[in-house]
Amino acid sequence: MKNKHVTDDREGPKKSRNKLFLKFLLTLGPGLVVMFADTDAGSIITAAQSGAVWGYKLLLLQVVLIPIVYMVQELAVRLGLVTGKGHGELIREHFGKGWAWVSVSTLVIACLGALVTEFAGIAGVGLLFGISPWISVGAIVTFLLIIAWTGSYRKIERVAILFGCFELAFAIVALMSHPDTGQIMNELAQIPWHQSGYIYLVVANVGAVIMPWMIFYHQSAVVDKGLDIEDMKASRRDTAFGAVITQLVMIAVLVAVAATIGKFHPGASLGTVQQVSSALTPFLGKTAGIMLFSLGMLGAAVVAVIVVSLATAWGVGEVSGYKRSLEHEPQEAPWFYLVYTGILILGAALVLSGINLVNLSIAVQVLNAMLLPIVLGFLYLLAARALPGRYRLKGTYSWVVGALVVVSSVFGVIAAIIPIYNW
Repeated sequence: MKNKHVTDDREGPKKSRNKLFLKFLLTLGPGLVVMFADTDAGSIITAAQSGAVWGYKLLLLQVVLIPIVYMVQELAVRLGLVTGKGHGELIREHFGKGWAWVSVSTLVIACLGALVTEFAGIAGVGLLFGISPWISVGAIVTFLLIIAWTGSYRKIERVAILFGCFELAFAIVALMSHPDTGQIMNELAQIPWHQSGYIYLVVANVGAVIMPWMIFYHQSAVVDKGLDIEDMKASRRDTAFGAVITQLVMIAVLVAVAATIGKFHPGASLGTVQQVSSALTPFLGKTAGIMLFSLGMLGAAVVAVIVVSLATAWGVGEVSGYKRSLEHEPQEAPWFYLVYTGILILGAALVLSGINLVNLSIAVQVLNAMLLPIVLGFLYLLAARALPGRYRLKGTYSWVVGALVVVSSVFGVIAAIIPIYNW
């Protein structure tokens, strides 16, 4: 009997841990997906530029950004789980329809700009293999439309996680670059704060870590998935896990480029997918330089397209009032599916139109950054006012988050304005 009681006592904590892990797996998704999307095509190129110009000197910053992106996205999770409403809907309720339309208008502009960047990345990957942008971009748009119109939230989420996992190919690329540990430690202690070029890339990395569409998507996703306040802890773990993963991807890209291009050809021009891949190939060979890099870039771009297009359809619906769920059939929520389809096709059309994507990307980046303070401002105000006392943002933590919101907004604006001088 004594041994039996000992076994039972040990099985209790084990069962409890198993339940917590099962809860985490069932909740896993919204945070991981939005963080995979955060490491989009534009962010990958920013990480590559950081490694090419400054070696490992921006490596520590990528670690520092983990708690920053977590704290902002956790607010979106908290608002969604406690209220059961999307971001646009809460703005409409607490600040009126006018401000709600202002907010969702910023979202549409930001999402359209993001789609241009992602589709350009997809087109770039296709060109590496001699595939026309019309085929590569068209195939992705067709695939995502079929999945959305015939699926459910969970189906879309599984597809997004699958493509997001492609980004882990960057970790293999980093290992194949054989980084020098001693050099990494040495450069971590060399922070050239006095050099404007270094400061600009610091600003660019910080400004790119928070996107307006991330907030709208994350809050709506936990609602559409059917999560509630009882899933708070598991959802926070999901968000924290995603925050770590997204920055590890950024670290992998930075390390791979710093160990190769940054070491032998520092300052090389890396503004497109083709330029980064071509620059890596002489050092890592075609397998890592083209195949693995392309796989990671494709995954980053596709998951971002999914998140951005859904954020648009959810956000517009939350303000206008139309039915907005992937659990509805197209005939039940026609406007939701039409907005989703429309933003996808418009983004693809801009990329395939032949216009100057460099100039367009700079213009969109400027607009996106200018609008970021509006989105983050509403997020902060809602977290401080729209939640019951127990979950409301308050005290010292409120001041810390507020400071991060201000810094992220300012850095985002600065990062967008500076390239105008080179336009």
